[in-house]
Amino acid sequence: MPTLLLHDGFKFFFYANEHEPKHVHVMKGGDFAKIEIVSLKVVDNYMKPKDLKKALAIVKEHQTDFEEKWDAYFN
Repeated sequence: MPTLLLHDGFKFFFYANEHEPKHVHVMKGGDFAKIEIVSLKVVDNYMKPKDLKKALAIVKEHQTDFEEKWDAYFN
């Protein structure tokens, strides 16, 4: 389970057996969400609204890096 980023209590990662579309999982405490990297679409959400908003902003900020890490790992 490669960790992409630890930021403000959030952990961004993907699993070793992922599938398209490119996405990241994010955890904070016991809460989690799944966010598509390119579209920023929230696929699953079990986070507080404030935390999800922050997680989306972080994914947007690191979008290129996350996409490059996905490509490097899975290609």
